[in-house]
Amino acid sequence: MSVNGVTSNSAASAYEYQAATKSHDKAEETKKENTNDSGVIYEQSNETAKATKYKPDAETIARLKSEVDARKSQLMELVKNMISGQGNAQNKADCIWALLRDGKLTVDAATRDQAVQDISEDGYWGVKQTSERILDFAKALTGGDPSKIDEMEKAFEKGFKMAEKIWGGKLPEISQQTFDAVRDGFQKMREEAGLE
Repeated sequence: MSVNGVTSNSAASAYEYQAATKSHDKAEETKKENTNDSGVIYEQSNETAKATKYKPDAETIARLKSEVDARKSQLMELVKNMISGQGNAQNKADCIWALLRDGKLTVDAATRDQAVQDISEDGYWGVKQTSERILDFAKALTGGDPSKIDEMEKAFEKGFKMAEKIWGGKLPEISQQTFDAVRDGFQKMREEAGLE
């Protein structure tokens, strides 16, 4: 065996060892990048990939909240006008819902006309616009994720029951019609998503 043969074999072995070490070090470095302090490697699952496809529509949510806040203030002003017009200070604080529910309030013509306009078929608090806002809000919160339809519908039903409790019994007919319109809207969402 020649000296050249020994040195060339040793050089080749050293080169292979050095290349393997670099490759191993690079793999360890990549592994560390994908590992947090606890040593766990996180990989995106199919479920996570699906979930990132649906994101809440913050712009629509903010617009709807702002719109409802403005209209709520207007409604509160109408109710305040009705109550103060009644002149019954004790009932203002204690029995407002009973007065409204029982229709024992008398109001001026302008307040009545505004209320009639607001709950008309095309009014802001009418069945059509109110049910559309509820459904738009549900879609915006879920980013349109069809797997969340049942969850949103349950939340809506819970909110409706809370409103009945505050009201002190069954809500007026317009509220019942809105309830039905929202339920129909959720059903239509299911059909469009191919869930029915």
